[in-house]
This record gives sequence, structure tokens and C-alpha cells, in this order.
Amino acid sequence: MCLSIPSKIVSIDKEHNRAQVDTMGVGREVSLDLMPEPPQIGDYVLIHIGFAMNKIDEADALESIKLFEELLAAQDESGQGLP
Repeated sequence: MCLSIPSKIVSIDKEHNRAQVDTMGVGREVSLDLMPEPPQIGDYVLIHIGFAMNKIDEADALESIKLFEELLAAQDESGQGLP
């Protein structure tokens, strides 16, 4: 199973078709080569193996992040990992 946490684009390097994204406070660089349309700074994207794959609506992205944070909190309380 693969979970994709929405990541917010914080900068774009148009020369190399790459973006810097923030994924729940963790920064990383991703390729934009597989995006169907060029994203903008502030857009949320889903990433798979270093490639931004598609844009996600901001409201949906924020709801997904909230749910993932709730899962992490429940995991911390129980002392057990995610299945």
C-alpha cells in the first residue's frame, strides 16, 4: 500500500522542471516532469517516488493532512505502529 500525503509547493525551478515542497514540515525536492499541467507556488500535489503526479484541491489536501495527523496521534497514544 502506498500513502501519499499532500505536499505544498513552496518554490519552482522552471529551468530544471523541479519544485521544492513542504510535506507536513519536511522539505524535499520533486520532479514536475509527470504533471499534466504546470503547478503554481501554493498548490498542493501528490507525490510518488520523487515525482509530483497531480494537483489536489486545497480543502481536500488540508483534510487529508488533518486525518493523517490524527492517525499519528493515535499511534503515539497506543505505542503501536500503523498497520
